Amino acid sequence: MKYLIVGLGNIGPEYAKTRHNIGFMVADYLAKKHDTSFEMDRLAYVADFKHKGRSITVIKPTTYMNLSGKAVKYWANQLKIKTENILVIVDDLAIPYTSLRMRGKGGAAGHNGLKDIEAQLQTAAYPRLRFGIGDNYSKGKQVDFVLGEFTEDEKIDLDGLIEKSADMCLSFASIGLSRTMTQYNK
Repeated sequence: MKYLIVGLGNIGPEYAKTRHNIGFMVADYLAKKHDTSFEMDRLAYVADFKHKGRSITVIKPTTYMNLSGKAVKYWANQLKIKTENILVIVDDLAIPYTSLRMRGKGGAAGHNGLKDIEAQLQTAAYPRLRFGIGDNYSKGKQVDFVLGEFTEDEKIDLDGLIEKSADMCLSFASIGLSRTMTQYNK
């Protein structure tokens, strides 16, 4: 069985530690945990490893967030991975910070990365891991918030949340979407 795990984010050091790049942070953790590293390839940084007999490819698209679908579609086709075996890790303003939710499908909820993936895959029925970043910003400051770094208070929980997100990704690949949702979604 083959799986594609997609960490969403933006390339460049100015984005590295921002809330919008949480997908990249989880992807980096997964690669490090499995003693592999990312190689630059077509439309993405790519890392591969095995977990419990599953072949897992993790990508960090280099297309910038709003064109993430191009990289997802390319790698899914290249590796012949079914849509239900693709997991997208995304920041989510609608979920409180410290909350993690896995879903088998859903809307883009204004997230341009998800909109592009939906357009490229021609479906909204692909699994995603929604990493809650909360909505603690004043009116008109949404872009500054998502492109801002985590606060010192948020950083207290960040490493544990990244680790739990990685565990959820591995669970998705080993025991499936439904059982992972039952185990982790609270």
